[in-house]
Amino acid sequence: MTPWLVRLWRPLINRTLRKSQKITQVEVQGAEHVRAALKDGAGTLITPNHSFHYDSYVMIEAAHRCGSCFHFLSAWQIFAMSRPFEQKVLQWHGCYSINREGNDVQAFKTSVDILRESPHPLVIFPEGDIYHNNDRVTPFREGAAAVAMSAAKKGPRKVVAIPAALKCFYVQDPQEELLELMARLEESLHWRPRKDLSLSARIYKLAEGMLTLKEIEYNAGPRSGTVPERIAALSNKILTDLEREHALRDRGGIIPERVKEARKAIIKASEKEGLSESEQLRLELQMEDLFFVIQLFSYPGNYVQEKPTLERIAETLDKFEEDVLRATYPGIRGERHAVVRFGEPLEVPKERESKNAVSEWTDLLEQKVQGLLDQINAARDN
Repeated sequence: MTPWLVRLWRPLINRTLRKSQKITQVEVQGAEHVRAALKDGAGTLITPNHSFHYDSYVMIEAAHRCGSCFHFLSAWQIFAMSRPFEQKVLQWHGCYSINREGNDVQAFKTSVDILRESPHPLVIFPEGDIYHNNDRVTPFREGAAAVAMSAAKKGPRKVVAIPAALKCFYVQDPQEELLELMARLEESLHWRPRKDLSLSARIYKLAEGMLTLKEIEYNAGPRSGTVPERIAALSNKILTDLEREHALRDRGGIIPERVKEARKAIIKASEKEGLSESEQLRLELQMEDLFFVIQLFSYPGNYVQEKPTLERIAETLDKFEEDVLRATYPGIRGERHAVVRFGEPLEVPKERESKNAVSEWTDLLEQKVQGLLDQINAARDN
């Protein structure tokens, strides 16, 4: 990290937020909690929800408001997709990569060292991916808690974890653009746009149609039941078939963890010598199956129905745009206001209080982030 360059690039980062993401306002709440941890000299881990594309840019601005710079643990794909100069800029801003498909010992060690020694906080997004369900925190992976507990045990100073919530609200009504996108999605299935129905009703009609097609493709239906039940059944069928073929045991983990283990097994199988073309093709298709399972995981099935806010409708259509129309990033359909809310620091114990300490801390951080997100929404509703 190069702090003076981070400060120099601040106008460019904010210009990118305005121009490419239409985020014209960034509101930071609870910055005093970060400042207090830094003043106390603590190793500081920040664990926000992974809410939208370019949310790391919002966190960079939040760091400036806290009087600091943040390190960021980033997926290796971000570096792989970047040109050499862009990779350098990422490093200047405190980013370093992790390979989530394997056991990235170096990334873990770097993270621990930052919490032990760096004067700047470390940001890890424990959800791992962006699921476009911004009001609901997706189950946290255990890596962030494991890093914090390892640093607390080995380090010369105390370590704190600060939960954080990120949320975007529309300042301009994007209804017209959302209706146009909905029509394109319906036409992609060779349907007539149902302009006589509400956007919410059209979303669920499209979801059921796509889900039925996929159930037929995977010889799993069409099934009866609610959309969430059908999504869970199809995901489990695909994963169970792959786990059985690669002699993996379902340990009852969350979907992303099961996908991670299956992906590792498929990569290992693909590295064997003497594979025929048909065997290589089968393994490639299995990797596509895993990608589809993650897509399914990002659709809870009742997100819009539960509370049909403009933001939930827009997020769901953003997800459809990526998955159905294969957009690299969803279009931005109106000016937005981003909110970052930091919670109170939680001191990480030096000794694990139980054999399930990492899981318990993961659950605690997840609950705290969800609570902060609920507070942001409650303030907005009032």
